[in-house]
Amino acid sequence: MKPRMMLKIGVDIVMTALLLCQMAYMLVGEAAHEWIGVAMFVLFILHHILNWQWYKSLARGKYGALRILQTAVDFLALLCMAGLMVSGIIMSREVFAFLPIEGGMGFARILHMLSAYWGFILISIHIGLHCGAVMGMLRKICGSEKPSHIRTWVLRVLALAVCGFGIYAFFKHSIADYLFLRSQFVFFDMEQPLILFFAEYISMMALWAVAAYYAARALRHRSSKKADIQNSKR
Repeated sequence: MKPRMMLKIGVDIVMTALLLCQMAYMLVGEAAHEWIGVAMFVLFILHHILNWQWYKSLARGKYGALRILQTAVDFLALLCMAGLMVSGIIMSREVFAFLPIEGGMGFARILHMLSAYWGFILISIHIGLHCGAVMGMLRKICGSEKPSHIRTWVLRVLALAVCGFGIYAFFKHSIADYLFLRSQFVFFDMEQPLILFFAEYISMMALWAVAAYYAARALRHRSSKKADIQNSKR
């Protein structure tokens, strides 16, 4: 594997881990939350530098349903990260406390909550939409490029179990209330073990990633079928 690709994968893995830590901000502490946020934003910038070719390719080629979906998700995730950084700076009591910012706390708090929870879902979807390429790469690394029905079904059953737990966690944590501002305050169970919190959020991330993965497969299949019909008419 090329060093640049290894760096890309490393940055993405660390960003994902930091995202999970950020969602547990009341459990990791406010100061840690701010510093992790800065680190994550730096890695986010590095991620876009490493994938600069994507921006250059935006004006090239045709836009099918899958490409439109991928592009929309990526830009919305970018907006969420921008919202997190702006609102985080306004609310900062540690890292950016030296800045002479006054007022705007109410707006910043709502923007931060919306950006955090929508960003969490959009990044999960982003992972799922690119999961096919990652899985192909892992098969090459592990030397298991040949199809295996047993492995396929084991992974499907495992994914189904994790997604089921993710649905439970989604309702347990009232995520929809934060996404649609039915609640303007996030509530945490301060007695919940951190490892259980991470397990629940990983399962929610997997839920949206798996949904996006199969949506991408369906769109690719639809596009391929449409192309076959057009070719048969020639």
